Parts: sequence; C-alpha cells; structure tokens
Amino acid sequence: MTQLLQLAEREQVEKERITHSPTLNTILMVEDYLKEREELVSVADIKRDLPRKVMHQTLLLVLDYLQASGKILIGTKGILWVF
Repeated sequence: MTQLLQLAEREQVEKERITHSPTLNTILMVEDYLKEREELVSVADIKRDLPRKVMHQTLLLVLDYLQASGKILIGTKGILWVF
C-alpha cells in the first residue's frame, strides 16, 4: 500500500513540474526583450538580460509558443524576432 502511495506522490510531483506554465507577464516580458533586439540572441543571453529571473523550462515554453505563433524564428545560431 505504501509503495502505491509513493508512486502516486512521485507522479504528482513530476506532473506539477511538467505543467508549470508561464504567466502573461512573463510572455510579454520575453516578447518585449526580443522586439528590442535587432540581432540573433541565444537563450543564455535572454536569461541573463531579462529584468526578472525566469526558469529555464518556462523560458523554453515561452519560446515554443512564440515560434508556433510565428513571432520568432529559432535557428542553430540563435533566436530572431520576425513579427
């Protein structure tokens, strides 16, 4: 019985870790940063230069969203605002 509870608890922790979503303020902060830049930027540059700290996984979710909506291009050399 305790093994079942431990397994369920581990699954819940993993689910919470995976389902963390960015807030609208975070998305807008990343958008504004990328709009101001006129050159390719790396993920490390974005994390370093943002006014507030953002978790790596959250930043990747924001970048995936922006790429899917056609606002940015993500290439091997960096990220570029195109909208």
